[in-house]
Order: sequence, then C-alpha cells, then structure tokens
Amino acid sequence: MISDKEKEPSAEKIDDKVRKAISPKSWNEIKTHDSWSVFKVMSEMVDGFEKLARIGPCVSIFGSARTREDHEHYRLAEEIAYLLTKKGFGIVTGGGPGVMEAANKGAHFAGGKSVGLNIELPHEQHSNPFIDNDKLLSFDYFFVRKVMFMKYSQGYIILPGGFGTLDEMFEAITLIQTHKMVSFPIVLVKSDYWKGLIDWITEHLLAEKMISEGDMRLFRLVDTAEEAVTHIQKFYEKYKIKPNF
Repeated sequence: MISDKEKEPSAEKIDDKVRKAISPKSWNEIKTHDSWSVFKVMSEMVDGFEKLARIGPCVSIFGSARTREDHEHYRLAEEIAYLLTKKGFGIVTGGGPGVMEAANKGAHFAGGKSVGLNIELPHEQHSNPFIDNDKLLSFDYFFVRKVMFMKYSQGYIILPGGFGTLDEMFEAITLIQTHKMVSFPIVLVKSDYWKGLIDWITEHLLAEKMISEGDMRLFRLVDTAEEAVTHIQKFYEKYKIKPNF
C-alpha cells in the first residue's frame, strides 16, 4: 500500500504545476484546450445519463477510501447497504476502496444493484470488485461525478470520512437548503465522529445567524445501521416510490 507521504507530490512538482498553470498562453492555446475540455465534460455527462437513467431508486453511501476491512465503519457500511438493498434500494458509491467497497459489497451479496462512480486519481482510488459490470462509470471531473450522485440518488448515507466525504455532504445540504434540488434524507452515521463538526455549526453558524434553525433539520445523526435504514424508509412512506424489487 502506498503511504500518505508517498502520495504527497514533491515541492518541485507542485512548483512546476503552478508555473505551468499561470504561464502566459496564446488565444489559440486557450481556445483549443477549453474546447476539448467542454467536449470531455459533455461526453462524461451523456455517458452518465445514459447508464444511470434506468437504475431505479438508489441511495448513495459515502465514507473514507482509507477505511480497512477489519474496521467497524467498514462492517457498518456493508450492513447498511445490505439492509437498504433488501428494502428495494440500489446502492451507489464512489466506486473505490474502504467504505465504498464495503457498501458495494453489501449490495452485491444482498442481490441488489451495485453502482460505482469512480474518479480517476493519481493514487488511492481504484474500482472495487463488488460493482455490477454494467454499472461502473469512470470520471475525470469531480463536478460531473457529483451531478450523477445528486441526480440519481434518493438519499445520502454519510459515514466517517475526510475532505471528499465532507464535500459531498455539504454540497447536498447546500443544494437542498437553496431549493436547487428536491429534498431527500441525508443521514450522518456515528454521532461521536460528527459531534465536533455539529457543535461548531451550532455554536457558530447557527448562533451567528449564518444559517437558520430549519437548516439543522436537513440532516439526521444516527449510530446504527437500523436507524439509518429506518430514516430512509420513513422519509419515503408518504411518496409513491417504486423500489428495485
């Protein structure tokens, strides 16, 4: 396994990238690069829409790619995915190792749909073996991948993770808060892990009126797989949602 230190680019490589990024470019260079980027984005969007449009109701599960198989969070993610799948939901993950692998594994052994939205990274990210063969997509752009999560998920389960996990969580909360996306359940699992963040949000964002009291109800804290699954189920009791049976 590659160590964290080996994953970090050297100062020299960082300097080279910065110099290249800010170096003057001709209009033709800019136009050519940007035009090809647009086509690449379009290609990823179209491919994602075509492959995911028919997957049916799914729940996305997020968490650290660094979580090992013998960790309680790995087992918890696997259990949540298994139970959700038995309730008729497909499972969508980032397609990589750790918590993502655990969730895909739970869906796979429950006999349900197991979807992986992989992101191409220099280190750490590789697709796990529990994704359905026809439901593995690979993305170059994080923001295109986020669109797929948002568009084709009926709920988010957030297990302990790092910056990427926080990014997905706050993106969903923000879009629901601003009514740019239909409300769906966002469940944070393991309250002891999230306590410091929630306390800070309450003591600063809420206290200083950066957010409203109602915004604190956009997500739910739970500690067990049963609580997470029950919250998703209860949310959709009043809607005519057809599971993936």
